[in-house]
Amino acid sequence: MNEHEKALPAGGPAKPTQNAVKIYVISSRERLLLPLAFCFCLLLVNTLLWSGPTAGLTAAVCAWYGLLGLYLGRTLLNTWESRVLLVVNLALAATLALGSNWYFRAWNLLALLALLPVHAIGLSGGQFLPWWRPSMLWERLCLLLWGLFGHLGAALAAAWPQKKDGAPRRVLPLLLGAAGALALLAVLVPVLASADALFAAATADLRAFVSLHFTDAVWKALLAGVMTPFLFGLLYSLRRPTPLKRTGAAARGGVDGLGFAIVLAAVAALYLLFLGVQSAGLFGGAEYLAQKGLSYAEWARSGFFQMVGVTVVNLTLLLAAVQWSRREGGAWRAVRLLSALLTVESLLLLLSAAWRMTLYVDVYGLSFKRCMTYWGMGMMAAFLLAAAWKVWRPDFRFCRVVFPLALAGWLVINCVPVDYLVAKDQVDRHLSGESAVLDVDYLLYDLSYDTLSQLERLDGDTIFQSRDSAFRTLESLLSQRRADARAECADWRTWSLSAWLASRGGA
Repeated sequence: MNEHEKALPAGGPAKPTQNAVKIYVISSRERLLLPLAFCFCLLLVNTLLWSGPTAGLTAAVCAWYGLLGLYLGRTLLNTWESRVLLVVNLALAATLALGSNWYFRAWNLLALLALLPVHAIGLSGGQFLPWWRPSMLWERLCLLLWGLFGHLGAALAAAWPQKKDGAPRRVLPLLLGAAGALALLAVLVPVLASADALFAAATADLRAFVSLHFTDAVWKALLAGVMTPFLFGLLYSLRRPTPLKRTGAAARGGVDGLGFAIVLAAVAALYLLFLGVQSAGLFGGAEYLAQKGLSYAEWARSGFFQMVGVTVVNLTLLLAAVQWSRREGGAWRAVRLLSALLTVESLLLLLSAAWRMTLYVDVYGLSFKRCMTYWGMGMMAAFLLAAAWKVWRPDFRFCRVVFPLALAGWLVINCVPVDYLVAKDQVDRHLSGESAVLDVDYLLYDLSYDTLSQLERLDGDTIFQSRDSAFRTLESLLSQRRADARAECADWRTWSLSAWLASRGGA
């Protein structure tokens, strides 16, 4: 049993203890942290909120870990969990500056929004549950909210330190006075300019300069200033965590496995019937399907997304049955046997879905969604194999293997040039005459700039209908997309390697 397991609470979620009056310990490190936290918030506003999940967010994630390293020191590298999450988060952030596929960018943003707080809270040492317990997500969410909203006074204490004689320094009144003066000037100068034409003429150049260069900057600074106390409070809670109070509930035992056995038996019987019907379609061929009033393509393209969803349900059911059933008697043996049967059936369902997907791809070619479906089926197969091992070894920590496996699988698919492979497959099929129709609009605008190099293999004088319903040559469409790529590369916040390579193509 490791140190995390020894610290596990006996019952419900841990809660931070609260004092009637909070006294914040402010050192020189916290005073240095406050302006750095403001600079980071300003960077975050200037990147994520202004340009979305692009290269700017890559810089923000690197700055975040620089801030953590400066404030927390070697704590960032103390544990295996922290080192792995550091590498994973930096790799996910790097993909935002390498690729230009907005599907991946959106999902990577969601992954970072989940993993960065999980990593940060784990550095504080204030949590009880280890990383491989699913309930640690709730515990770390509570600690995150407590860090963001429970230490707002820490920023005020750092900004308004006490003198040695106990008298307050005059930093805060200075800052508040300067902010109030700027706010009043921003309101009164336009009012006076509208009230007097001579004053308006005299201040025209100054107002134009301020409007051109400082309007956005002021709003960004104000927003960063609002965010700073929350971020500073979170960082303060990481270095000085509030102790957790454990609730003393009795440990819960397992339940009678008879109910789970009945559910598993019913589901397993249903899937046996379903697989029997599936095998008739797989081995009966087009003639058998024609007798049922179905075309081969219609049958092949139906159901593989649903099969992946059904497999997720099956995985959840068998894990719940194995985890929560009382491990004794005939009911427990029935649960294990039926769980093993359900695992095999789920793998066969995935194999059937993959076969039908392949039949469909042979006719219509690859697409981004079909590639991701292949990846999803591969990941589900790996999860089912881990579940099969848990059925065989009930004490096996399923999440301890699946969590790293899921992160590794997501990093791998981010490294695969999916859009390039889709465009190559579609263009190859069109050039070989296997497919008479090529969806140029989909390849140009729904996917990333990685498709342009393959579309350049086609005749540039071919006429295609553009997204605005106008008929234009392929060369003009490619030129427009290369111009879009150059525009993205002109701003460091939206730069990406994919856009940069596309902007150089066709030169």
